[in-house]
Amino acid sequence: MTSLWSATWLAFRAIRRNGLRASLTVLGILIGVTAVVIVTALGDGARKSVGSKIESLGSNFIIVFPQQSNASGARNTGGIRLTEEDGKAIRREAVSIAAVAPMLRASSQFVYGDKNVATSVIGTNRDYLVVRSWKLKSGSMWQESDEVLKSKVCLLGETVKQNLFGDTDPIGHYIRVDRYSFRVLGVLEPKGQAPIGGDQDDVVVMPIGSMRARIFRTPPGYAGALMMSATSADTNDRAVAQIDSILRQRHRIAPGREPDFAIRTQKEFLALQQTVYGALTALLTLVALVSLVIGGIGVMNIMLVSVTERTREIGIRMAIGAREGDIRMQFLVEAIVLSSIGGVMGVLAGVIIVPIIGALKDVSMSINPAALIIAVITSGLTGVVFGFFPARRAARLDPIEALRRE
Repeated sequence: MTSLWSATWLAFRAIRRNGLRASLTVLGILIGVTAVVIVTALGDGARKSVGSKIESLGSNFIIVFPQQSNASGARNTGGIRLTEEDGKAIRREAVSIAAVAPMLRASSQFVYGDKNVATSVIGTNRDYLVVRSWKLKSGSMWQESDEVLKSKVCLLGETVKQNLFGDTDPIGHYIRVDRYSFRVLGVLEPKGQAPIGGDQDDVVVMPIGSMRARIFRTPPGYAGALMMSATSADTNDRAVAQIDSILRQRHRIAPGREPDFAIRTQKEFLALQQTVYGALTALLTLVALVSLVIGGIGVMNIMLVSVTERTREIGIRMAIGAREGDIRMQFLVEAIVLSSIGGVMGVLAGVIIVPIIGALKDVSMSINPAALIIAVITSGLTGVVFGFFPARRAARLDPIEALRRE
């Protein structure tokens, strides 16, 4: 410990004596560590942002799409539809399903007064808000009788409400699409961006029968997709198995055959997101570490110059009893101190720069405290790796030759 404290004291004295050189050495490590902090903050922020958007899809969300299937090597196009009856059967028979909402989606032009907007229209049932974990900001949901009677009623997303009504309360007003007028029953709470892009609030939601009869004409009972919610996260896999079994039975698809539907879950979306952003963060971190390596090479070069300039000092220390280990520790500690100072300053710079970048570029960035600690430790290890060769070179100098050096 005495030798370590002595080496640390000598390191700080040498750094103070050569301030400009030390500053240039620290600068390389500072830039590298700052780059690592910014990149990891960007990766963590993006992961959390997309994760929250996927969670905004709904609670324990499951969606079933129609798809074409191969039968005996030929393309089967006769059973590629999902129906509302499929959804009702799943809701009735699948014990792990809490709610089922059939969905039709189209685009249309809505008019109110002298304003009109092109927006998405979703036809569904009352369970849609349950599946999507979507609440009403104002107003109320339509009744079951409205679905049976195909009433001309709707809910507005926040974006549509602002575009058509501004600050005016839209409840009870009528918006027109083609020659039909729909009464606004409620306004949905804002949800923001969807995981794959697009504004979730730029939407008009109405009973699926009303949409099929007046906006998007399809065969009776047709559903573009079935959206569902499992009873809990623990029953998600069991719910998927139940959905698969029920739909195979209803569509007369034998076990082992490719089905005419595809099931996707919220857990799959999250797993895919974690994989993509994990790989992206690793790649960007690798690029940032290159900057740290370059800074480490700078530390090594400066330390080699320092060894050359202080050869006579090394010879004197050896002559009065310093061992090779003492000389090696002196220069190794000096390299570690320089790198650690650069690491701490780099972390501080990153903490200051990250919020500025987030505000200027309007991107989500999140600083992970563990990443800051790892960055400082990594900078210290950089000093060990790149300071070892100069320290060993100093320790192996011949005392006699070192004393002769002017």
